[in-house]
Amino acid sequence: MSGITGVSYVLPARPVTFSFVVGLIQEAVPTLQTVLILDWEWVMNRFVITTIAMLTLVVPAFAAENLKLNPKLDYTSDSQDGPLITGDSMDAGFVAGKPAYVIMYGEGCFNSKRQARRSVGLYEMYKGRVQFVVIDIDQHLSREQKELKKKYFRGHIPHVVILDASGSALYNRSGEVDGAVISGLLDNALR
Repeated sequence: MSGITGVSYVLPARPVTFSFVVGLIQEAVPTLQTVLILDWEWVMNRFVITTIAMLTLVVPAFAAENLKLNPKLDYTSDSQDGPLITGDSMDAGFVAGKPAYVIMYGEGCFNSKRQARRSVGLYEMYKGRVQFVVIDIDQHLSREQKELKKKYFRGHIPHVVILDASGSALYNRSGEVDGAVISGLLDNALR
């Protein structure tokens, strides 16, 4: 069904009540019953769709999810094997409220490949409790990722940053880091 067409009103700058809307409909359409039966579902569907669309534009992505390691990685060389880690919301940045593990890497670095393997293992241990932000410096970065890169990256890969829930850095270093060290930092950040 299509909505009401050919009628335009300027709504007053006061709360719109149901009786006000019914009054508008009664003025605009000869048969109120027809409008309510035929178009009410259309109006509600459009309202729900519009509301959901607006919320997805406003709410930032809350970290990467469903992280998987690229199965084609060659850990013995600096070969270009494509993105090291794949998943959903890979363009997400840090959002205050949960601690975060941030990894910045280059695709052709065997040290980054080994750290990526540790990162996915950590994701499996901490998913849902810690945000994981994956920044592949060989790919296009989101605005949030560019901000993190500018703030923490010093030109050496892999680079790992651990942020507490408020965004303060608890760890910020380049090079490979053992998973046990990161686990200790994340456990402390979760307390």
